[in-house]
Amino acid sequence: MFSRILAASALVALATATAAPLHAQDLDAPRPIDRLDTVWIEEMTWMEVRDALAEGMTTAVIGTGGIEQNGPYLASGKHNFVLQATAEAIARELGNALVAPVIKLVPEGNIDPPSGHMRYHATISVRQETFEAMLTDVLGSLAAHGFDHLVLIGDSGGNVSGMENVAAALNAAWADRPARVHFIPEYYTEDIYSCDYLKEELEIFQQPDECVATRNEYHDDYHYSSIMATVDPNTIRADQRLEAGLFSINGVDLSPVERTIENGRRLVDYRAEITARAIRRSIRRSIDGND
Repeated sequence: MFSRILAASALVALATATAAPLHAQDLDAPRPIDRLDTVWIEEMTWMEVRDALAEGMTTAVIGTGGIEQNGPYLASGKHNFVLQATAEAIARELGNALVAPVIKLVPEGNIDPPSGHMRYHATISVRQETFEAMLTDVLGSLAAHGFDHLVLIGDSGGNVSGMENVAAALNAAWADRPARVHFIPEYYTEDIYSCDYLKEELEIFQQPDECVATRNEYHDDYHYSSIMATVDPNTIRADQRLEAGLFSINGVDLSPVERTIENGRRLVDYRAEITARAIRRSIRRSIDGND
């Protein structure tokens, strides 16, 4: 047994001595394997990100979501699940962009005493200054690595002021640097909740016919439910609702779930087209010196 261990150790030592060393921390080391087909920075190795930047993928999309109450059927991470679908679609529509990890914790109301969404269980809130500090550090990190265009999109209306504040502050501070921050309100505001697209293109007519976040007693609508279903039908409790006979929203039947998922994919593409168009417009303005 001991002789077999010695022989195995000798083989390992020989292989180590003859193989070309791989210095994983060498900033100039060549990537030893093919790149994974993903636009999410957190799914990429540092070498994949480095090489993507060198190939011109110098736009980064940063989405802000939230953890909040969304009625009895939707997971509290509704906005984060939506951004999983839309942020990736936006980056692929642009063709030269990567996606930063979703900023999942945002202001949701006062913590003590609780207000707004914080009155409901599962909600997690952060102070406005915490949110803005987090955005500032994330954007600074991306700029330090060579991203030139940092795109902020928010899936919740409560995130807007913080993103606007940070974009303005960093663009002023970085006046002599190549990096620019682009807050893109169109992601959220252009055909908000896709109300027009749902009626005109998908022939989905919700009741009451009011384009508001809470047109019924729930913080939910067909737009959100169908996009979340493209990520995972469990996030809208499809099986449980079907069993209970409650698989509908605003008078619209969500079954079969396959149809809802397909409509959700069309909505994702629609939101990506809106947002990519606005991003390109914002980048052109910044290059022309009109931002």
